[in-house]
Order: sequence, then C-alpha cells, then structure tokens
Amino acid sequence: MRFFIMLLPWLELFTLIKLGAETSALTALAYVFATLILGLLILQRQGQGMFERLRQTQEGRIIGPDLLLDDMAMGLAGLLLMIPGMITDFAALLVVVGPLRRRLARWLMGPQPEPYVPERDDSSHVTIEGRYRRIDDDEFT
Repeated sequence: MRFFIMLLPWLELFTLIKLGAETSALTALAYVFATLILGLLILQRQGQGMFERLRQTQEGRIIGPDLLLDDMAMGLAGLLLMIPGMITDFAALLVVVGPLRRRLARWLMGPQPEPYVPERDDSSHVTIEGRYRRIDDDEFT
C-alpha cells in the first residue's frame, strides 16, 4: 500500500501525459480544471449539507451513521476529483455512485453489526420479599 501511494503521483502524471498525447495538451488542461471545479462544487455542497444536518441535530433530530458515512464519502470524492489525474478521478467516480459506495464500504469495513436493542421481559413481574440487614450499621452501634 505504501508503495502504491508513493507511485500514485507518477501514475497520475503518466495518465495525463497519455491523455494529452492522444488528444491535445489543451484538452488535458481543460480536463484537469473541469475536475478541479467539479471537486470544489461537491465539497461546497457537502459542507452546506453537513451544516444543515448539524442544525437538525441541535433541534433534537438524530443523524444515523449511514448519513455520516455518505457525507464523508462524498467529501472524499470531492478531494479525489481535485487531485489532477485520471486514477483518482476513477476512484472518485466509484465513491460518488451510491450503490457502489455502499458496496465498497461493506467490502472494506465488513458487515455492520446490528444495533443493540435490549430485550423486553413481558412475563409477569414477581416481587421477591425478604429481610435484610446492613452489616456496616452494626459496626457503628
């Protein structure tokens, strides 16, 4: 993984050079600027959405973990789009598409555990009667 991260900038540069060679340098530059602007727009939209959800939380509504995961994933997609290159743009596309994002999250993190719901005992309530005596009371009398 560390090797891939160190190699990623060079691979991104190679893909942009190939794009420029196949089309033109201006097309490659336009592609880089278009994905940069798209990434900024996604981050701006997600930021506004997160502030709206924080406001709803202050009003007493509860945010589910899936919504938080979706917000973080879309923020990651925006950041990936801002990085020049086609590999990170492909990864951003995987993150942006909802069903792919959820499937990728399940694959990376495993199945999510079911939330704990305590079982309710609907049987008849039985009161146990008895006598008790505190031991420490005997020491002070």
